[in-house]
Amino acid sequence: MMSISGILLQIRFFIIIFNNIEINGPSENNVRYQQLLNNFKAIKASDEYYGKNSDYISRKFNTEYEISLQETQRLFNELLSSPQVKEVAKLISQRLGRKLQPFDIWYDGFKSRSLISSDELDRITKTKYPNKAAFTNDLPNILIKMGFTKELAKFICDHVTLDASVGAGHAWESMMKSDNARLRTRIENDGMYYKGYNIGVHEFGHNVEQTISLHYVPNYFLRGVPNTAFTEALAFTFQSRDLELLGVSNPDEYSKYMNTLDIFWGCYEIMGVSMVDMKVWQWMYQHPDATAEQLKNAVISIAKEVWNQYFEPVFNSKDQTILAVYSHMIDAPLYLSAYPIGHLIDFQLESYLEGKNIGTEVERIFKIGRVTPSQWMKLAIGNDLSALPLLNSTTVAVEKIKEFDKQNKKSPKNK
Repeated sequence: MMSISGILLQIRFFIIIFNNIEINGPSENNVRYQQLLNNFKAIKASDEYYGKNSDYISRKFNTEYEISLQETQRLFNELLSSPQVKEVAKLISQRLGRKLQPFDIWYDGFKSRSLISSDELDRITKTKYPNKAAFTNDLPNILIKMGFTKELAKFICDHVTLDASVGAGHAWESMMKSDNARLRTRIENDGMYYKGYNIGVHEFGHNVEQTISLHYVPNYFLRGVPNTAFTEALAFTFQSRDLELLGVSNPDEYSKYMNTLDIFWGCYEIMGVSMVDMKVWQWMYQHPDATAEQLKNAVISIAKEVWNQYFEPVFNSKDQTILAVYSHMIDAPLYLSAYPIGHLIDFQLESYLEGKNIGTEVERIFKIGRVTPSQWMKLAIGNDLSALPLLNSTTVAVEKIKEFDKQNKKSPKNK
């Protein structure tokens, strides 16, 4: 039986929720910000050995991404400031049946799997993949279902090694043709849970890119893709088909529009975080002698600034710091921008692939190799990188989902 103190604690908890009372707890120490500062100082120490791109920001964007910082920020600003944001936010609010809260930047209700219970998905994947060998043996079938020839599917899978991971999933490319790419994802003792499968399909998409762009490019020195956003694009293409590959999803018009809104809202969230990441690095270069405490204050201030510019008009909640919590800022300096760029590429790629044989097109496209991003996009799909296709499709998707919901006489909620 619950104690009186326990009952009072629960009552206080619900009072706090319903009255939206702010709770101020003790601040954590500055280990997080010291680590970020250590990363910055270690990277900055190598600046003197570079010529034109003499700071990490320009090296990351001009050399690695080959999309300038200014162009990246312009691309993100176009979507973050678009009128489509408020339209999608209004639709989410209607589907939730309440006003939006800051944590709704992670709204997950546009995903097809939201309509299927997690327990049922776990049951399906654990039955199909009881161990590592079962998933390994099914990888060629996954490719064949996506339109790859048996010969190419076998070649790719012969060059991919699966490791059962104890942490997050990962794909590790091979730098030489005599070695294999590595695929890591979670496989528990009682089988593969849906989350491990979902991650595994995503990482396998990376492996497919890594294998094709190593073995099939016209010259070894062109191996790879223009930058990490392009391999993320194919990984997203694979991941979006995870339910279809399990045979539990029948793609229809409704799912197509829902997927468009899911990509759009995901871009809205991660572009905001990426803006914080970029601005933090600019601040560190402007204040190279800053302390961890000063950096912490700067990160919080920048997070509020970005929130107030792009999110406060939508959420009607000022000075939120939620955009500063991402561990990628500490673990992978300036990597966050690769995700939204990857989503934009993925959307354009998906639009191009519609009605075509995915296996044939993926083979053709990823044989291009590491040319400039602009040239790659033109050779692959005939258009340059842009947020406009996603924005235009989002406008259509909002209206279509409204019609679907109206016809059903209710708006399904993400519970």
